[in-house]
Amino acid sequence: MSEAAAAQIVAFEAPRRRARPSAILVLCLILVAGVVFLALFGRLVTPHDPTAQDLANSMAGPSGGHWLGADALGRDVFSRVLVGARTAVEGPLAIALISMVIGNALGLLAGYRGGIIDTVLMRWVDFMLAVPALLVIVVIVGALGSSYWLAVFVLAVLTVPIDARVVRGATIEQVPRPYVEAAKTLGVPHRRIMVQHIWPNISAVAVANAFLIFAGSLVALSGLSFLGLGAPPGTADWGQMLGENRTLIFANPSSVLAPGAAIVLVAASVNLLGDWIFEWIASRGATR
Repeated sequence: MSEAAAAQIVAFEAPRRRARPSAILVLCLILVAGVVFLALFGRLVTPHDPTAQDLANSMAGPSGGHWLGADALGRDVFSRVLVGARTAVEGPLAIALISMVIGNALGLLAGYRGGIIDTVLMRWVDFMLAVPALLVIVVIVGALGSSYWLAVFVLAVLTVPIDARVVRGATIEQVPRPYVEAAKTLGVPHRRIMVQHIWPNISAVAVANAFLIFAGSLVALSGLSFLGLGAPPGTADWGQMLGENRTLIFANPSSVLAPGAAIVLVAASVNLLGDWIFEWIASRGATR
């Protein structure tokens, strides 16, 4: 076999080689899997009741009985961090799914159909993106009362335009391509073209954006809980733990650092996994 032929074979097979996940990505996957497990079964593995109060151990530091110490009410911080994974997964996951379903549908419709539909939808998106999200959430939650799921719903509504704009841009790039023109020529229904032909080719962008929205929603909901506008008082929520224990930073630093580190690590891990999944899906599309 000549060197030129060998070079052609290597060039043909090169796109099929996909990079394996690095050690950091494996750690991120383990961390996210652990958080999901705790969200489902956290109360079964906690060493203490996360709501039980022991005023005799109020603000106690880390010890053999309480690995991360206790808060101002004597509640075990470690147990509350484990149980707090539930609200850290439920709300952001709901926001990401709602935004992905509605945002993808609107983005596909606007990018594929164009014209007046695209104009109306994008002007609505521009308006929603111009609205100060935090101020809107504070006003709505303040008027209707503090509620975790109300905050989730409002964040989902405010996040849909972001997803719609991203998907619309990716759809516009696909519409002029030959496979779309061929499908139109053959009389394939528009809905089928959008769902079965265009969306699979932009799925890498859609999925990666969903991961990004999940991470952003986790931080946003934690911030609202920190302000007292998210989870109800007494709930084992990472953001609320930061708000309740901020005055204990010198008495028991772990009561503040532990939930803060959990928020940062989970958000960063989800972002890194989203980037890797984007590259993986894109590489699969390149080898079809």
